[in-house]
Amino acid sequence: MGLRIGGHYVALDKHEAESDLNFVSHAHSDHISGIRKNKGTIASEITRALIESRGRRFAMAAALPGTRLLSAGHMLGSRQFYVESELSGYSVVYTGDYLMQKTYASEEIEIRKADILIIDSTYPNPNVVFDERSEVISAIQCYVKQKLNWGIVLFGAYSMGKAQELIKIFNEIGIAPVVDEKTGTVNRIYDSFGVRLDYEVAGTDAQPRGNFVGIVNVQKLTQEKLALQGRTGRRIFTAVATGWAKVVTFDTDVQFPLSDHADFRQSLQYIERCEPKIVYTVGQQAGMLAYNLNRAGYRASPFSDQALAEQAIRTISNKA
Repeated sequence: MGLRIGGHYVALDKHEAESDLNFVSHAHSDHISGIRKNKGTIASEITRALIESRGRRFAMAAALPGTRLLSAGHMLGSRQFYVESELSGYSVVYTGDYLMQKTYASEEIEIRKADILIIDSTYPNPNVVFDERSEVISAIQCYVKQKLNWGIVLFGAYSMGKAQELIKIFNEIGIAPVVDEKTGTVNRIYDSFGVRLDYEVAGTDAQPRGNFVGIVNVQKLTQEKLALQGRTGRRIFTAVATGWAKVVTFDTDVQFPLSDHADFRQSLQYIERCEPKIVYTVGQQAGMLAYNLNRAGYRASPFSDQALAEQAIRTISNKA
């Protein structure tokens, strides 16, 4: 999956054997497979710093003329890839993962008009509707304040992106959560780019005694709960904060639908502001999103259909 720009073929968040450049929208592990030592990478400086904090080094490529990176709102440093119409007679934007709502720990999304929109499909079902973000945040804060009277509160979250959002949410009510060293490393990079976080790293003298709020790797949540129960004898309350709380049931005491992705309704809002002539969908749910967008009156298809992509480009070029 990629775009041909002048004499370059730019892969989009994936490895493409024929590409000479690679665009990385953000630092999450499922979007960095295209990074290669012999290929230049287009990304924000924040994304570079976050990826390199995990020990992966790569060469940054100079910005291509007629292209720009737009904030995606998904996490700190996340970017969309925008190609100006002057290059070929039509403009293109690839969103990667994106979020329409402003968060506590990332930049606000930037939307520009484009002829062709290549859009993420994480939540393609119109029946999945996220609650107002401020209400979810208030519910998280109320839950934490209540449960701290009775025991330890553990949130499962990925160490890059969601953990920092939760820290800011807890900081707002005067709580500095305990995190592991992996999350602490990410936090220090956030701090270097102006996002101030108040937290303690587990295993240091600063770790609080008594009841506290902790953020742990979501995949280790049950393991950490059992370990804490054995060491402290206290009650342990577990929670997650993810958009998937609207779709699946987690093995936790409570789950909050706090997403760093757009739902279907927000996808429509993005499209209305972008005003594309043609929409292409990408991701595991590309087919479902394209189907539902067509039902909503848009011309959409999965980006993997290269024949349609080439036809779209010809159509727009002829109109230019």
